[in-house]
Amino acid sequence: MALNIKPLSDRVLVEPAAAETQTASGIYIPETAKEKPQKGTVVAVGGGKKDHDMTVKVGDSVLYGKYAGTELKLEGKDYLIMREDDILAIV
Repeated sequence: MALNIKPLSDRVLVEPAAAETQTASGIYIPETAKEKPQKGTVVAVGGGKKDHDMTVKVGDSVLYGKYAGTELKLEGKDYLIMREDDILAIV
């Protein structure tokens, strides 16, 4: 299923990874204590700016800042749209 959205300029559309439901030791994390994920997959990439080519591409797994981007809901799924500068690393 293809999304009908194309980010502009140096913006990137990211699908956040699911929040952890269990710790490494096996303890279940309640819904109220879950942290916002800081990892996701790039779904769409803008064309870049005149003097700046885009580094990330569709399908890259990325790490981004805790409060980066704007949350939006498309076709029943949650996404973040952010500037490429808000992405910290490609994993």
